[in-house]
Amino acid sequence: MVTQVPAVLLRHRITVAPYAGEGAYGAQYRHAIPNVPALVDDSPRLVRTADGRQVTATATVIAGPTLDCPPGSQITLPGGRTTTALTVARHTAPGLPIPACTEVSCE
Repeated sequence: MVTQVPAVLLRHRITVAPYAGEGAYGAQYRHAIPNVPALVDDSPRLVRTADGRQVTATATVIAGPTLDCPPGSQITLPGGRTTTALTVARHTAPGLPIPACTEVSCE
């Protein structure tokens, strides 16, 4: 039974700086996590953010189910471009042979 996305499918490596909230000088981030296995799709698509705005995501990242990447996190994509996580969806299906993963839509 498959419990998470097979590592062989996560061909890219990204760096994630998890969003920690706002501070006196703007957005604060925890320590960056380098070399996170992921699958990156650079196709643009429309997504709806938590506050209801409809925006164009320039990239979608699929990673393991334990990815620490709240909305607002900074992500460095394989090509070196840094982007911001707009939405984060955790996909699970306990008891079914469907891989669990985290899907991040990026600005």
